[in-house]
Order: sequence, then structure tokens, then C-alpha cells
Amino acid sequence: MSSEQSLNQLLPSLDESWSHVLCVAAHPDDLEYGIAAAVDRWVQQGKTVTYLLVTHGEAGIDGVPPTEAASLRAQEERDGAAEVGVEAVEFLDYDDGTVEYGLPLRRDIARAIRIHKPEVVITLTHRERFAGGGTNQADHRAVGLAALDASKDAGNRWIHPELADEGYEPWSGVRWVCMAGSPEVTHGVDVTGHMDAAVASLEAHHVYLEALGPDYPSPRELLGMILGGGGQAMGVDHAVTFEVYDI
Repeated sequence: MSSEQSLNQLLPSLDESWSHVLCVAAHPDDLEYGIAAAVDRWVQQGKTVTYLLVTHGEAGIDGVPPTEAASLRAQEERDGAAEVGVEAVEFLDYDDGTVEYGLPLRRDIARAIRIHKPEVVITLTHRERFAGGGTNQADHRAVGLAALDASKDAGNRWIHPELADEGYEPWSGVRWVCMAGSPEVTHGVDVTGHMDAAVASLEAHHVYLEALGPDYPSPRELLGMILGGGGQAMGVDHAVTFEVYDI
């Protein structure tokens, strides 16, 4: 919630009258810092959820060479997704740490949107800072902005015309792009009762988390802070908050 909003004003709930969502993130584990709790809720509601990872996270573990880390982290992402009922986990092949915003990234995300036909796209904020004030990483910012723009691109036949040549017809059905971690949140999703699934999803990234050192908060501690803060904004125990863009 922005600093200009009253502290007593509770966030409205995200409209959940939709059936398909595409979750787009830069790295394995990005979706597990809160979003997975909402995913668990949505899967239990019978919604179709697909994960799209732009990189394999191969530059994320200092002691493991990228050639080894790529497959390791991709499997941890599949394992984490399975904890919240997601079977469809896809990867693009961009280089971790050097993802650039631009037409190629917009095109590749737009292709996935045309294939999966989501009504909602979930991603991380493209803003320079997270809600807590920490500096947002470059890949997150590039992917968040590209996902926002690709959601419009996907419906325009004359943007990335090669996609239609490949057999992927335009899809104009994306209603909202929802960005997690934003300092300017507009909506929330009550995930009370989904904490255990979210913790298990993050714990699946055990090699990555172990490399962060013993002083790094445990998955339960970290998600307690993230989802607890969201819960305060909604007046519930736990919530995931989003900045929502109409498409």
C-alpha cells in the first residue's frame, strides 16, 4: 500500500473470477517467496496454473558452476511447483544475471501467452525497489516489464508477426498483470491456511537456500514475514499482495 494511503484502509481482494494464470519469473525460487501460497489456493479452486521461468538460475549459487547449477535449480523449481500442485513448469533459455528487457524477451513471453491463453499473468515487480525498500535485482525488473508489455503484444497480430507464422494466433484474453513485491500494491489474495504448502514449496530449493548461509532466515520465518505483512494489509492472517495492471 502506498505511503499516501491510510493505514486503516484495507486492501481489496483480487478478483478471482478467472480460470487460467501464467506465472512468469526470472529465476527458480522467485515464485516461492509468497506467490506460491496464492498458487496453492488457486490450484485448490480448480484453476489452471503454468510456470514460465526465463532462466535456469545457473548463476545463483556461488560454489556451483553454472553448467551444474542450471539442471539442479531447474529440478528444485519443478519440485517446489509440485508442492503447490503445479505440473506445468517451462523454461526459456536466457542467461541468468544478464537478462535484458527488449523485443526478444517480449516475443518469447508473448508466445507463451498465446500458447497457454491465460486470463491473468503473475510476475515480480519491475520497480527499482521492493515493498520493503530493498533494491530489486536487474533480471526481475527486466522480466516484470517484459511480461507486462508481452501481455498486450500477445493480442496484436502485427507485433511479433513471426508468432502467427509459427501457428500461434493472437490472444487478447489477459485481463490483468499482477506484480508481487511492489511498493505500490493495490490488491491482495487471502492465503490463510496455505502457509504450510508455501513453506514446502520454498524448502524444495534446499541446495540454493543452504548456499545462502546459516544466517539467512528459514523458509517459515521468511514467509511468515512476507505473508504476515500482506495479511496485515488485508486484515487477515496471511496474504499475498500485488500491484495490478489492467490490460
